[in-house]
Amino acid sequence: MTAADDFTRAAAALHSAAVDEDLCAPFLSVLPVTGIAISTVGNPFGSETVCASDMTAARLDEIQLDLGEGPCWEAVRTGTPVLEPDVQRATSSRWPVALEAMQATGLGAVFAFPMRLGTLDIGVVDLYTRTPSTLDPGPVRQAAALTEAAARQVLRRALLRIESEADGTPATAAGEYSRREVHQASGMLAAQTGANVDDALLILRGHAFAAGRSVRDLAADVVSRVVDFTDHNDDAP
Repeated sequence: MTAADDFTRAAAALHSAAVDEDLCAPFLSVLPVTGIAISTVGNPFGSETVCASDMTAARLDEIQLDLGEGPCWEAVRTGTPVLEPDVQRATSSRWPVALEAMQATGLGAVFAFPMRLGTLDIGVVDLYTRTPSTLDPGPVRQAAALTEAAARQVLRRALLRIESEADGTPATAAGEYSRREVHQASGMLAAQTGANVDDALLILRGHAFAAGRSVRDLAADVVSRVVDFTDHNDDAP
């Protein structure tokens, strides 16, 4: 079987994937990378990991979603791939905090491909390698084509989730990487502090970063009321 056959099979697998099928495996079957994470990023579908091939890929996604910066955000903003061949030697004024966390994770290279259909921004596909690496033009084209196929599946799943939640009957339980509690915690923090939801999420991120915790971890404590951001200043008038 040729490399072209492998790519054709990977693309076909993405195009025909069922709602509960893994979207990461087809990428790994043809691209020279160690791992992959696929996520929705920002509005209108929220920021959440759809799938991750391993814990390092999941951590790469979590870093960027927690901090609100990184190659995935740049890829979505610019609509073009962001290719960082040597994370450990890289410098970036665009996402310095995320880069520091990525370096601490021991990543070699990171490649972010935006998922977009027409003018609709859906999310991003993050690829990584353990050692410094570049993607040749051929793999870049393949990754872009597979990302386009994945975008359709991610959009379909996001719409199904939104529609089912609107009906009050979620189609599936929260997945392993669900950030549902982050959204719940943002709403609770907004009510506690009087901030709007966007600012509440920013505050949540700031507290998590200052405490050296993930946003999901802190959000779970907010939802369970272990952490309360209500101003308890008894001296206030």
